[in-house]
Amino acid sequence: MTQYQTAAVNARLKLFALLEAQGVPASEADDLVAALEAGAVAGAQSEVVELDGMAPRPRGPEFADGWDEGVTAVSEALVGIADRERSRRGGRSAGAAELTVHLADVRQRERTDLVRLERFVRETVLPRTYPHTTQRRRALEALGEAGGLCTARTRNADEDVIVCTLDAGHYDLDDKPPFKDGKPGGWHKADASIWNDLGAACIPHAAI
Repeated sequence: MTQYQTAAVNARLKLFALLEAQGVPASEADDLVAALEAGAVAGAQSEVVELDGMAPRPRGPEFADGWDEGVTAVSEALVGIADRERSRRGGRSAGAAELTVHLADVRQRERTDLVRLERFVRETVLPRTYPHTTQRRRALEALGEAGGLCTARTRNADEDVIVCTLDAGHYDLDDKPPFKDGKPGGWHKADASIWNDLGAACIPHAAI
């Protein structure tokens, strides 16, 4: 939902700017935007109302009653939101200055979420991966720390693209693996797959 909120704030800011450029007074611009926002909520309310009596039949009468009560509660809440949006501050929507502050707040929350996600990957996901595995490579890519890994890739028997998980600069065509699932030698490796640069489906070794 955050992406929709951010997009809506950006759209409001642009709309206010366009209306201002056309000489529309700020109060009238606020009224127009407020009406649009209230209309959007009203549209959602009309869709919710149509769900009344639409509970899945096999669930029984008690489930159906709860379903309809939920539809009524959500519908009434949306009506209240539409009324509040239309009448807020005398029918005025949030002005451009308030929207700018709100947008900054949304972006700050997004940055906070990214920090939390990075901490989770670093502290929980990465320690559970094994060296030279696709899972570990993906974790490092998520952290932006895969720059020292080989970029050679090929396709496996299922036509899935697989990327080498060894360090950049490891490749040596003459250093052949002693056996299929063992030490890869100078060839590329991703989990149990090994290959060299001569295959038709291969993209040769390079550093990121």
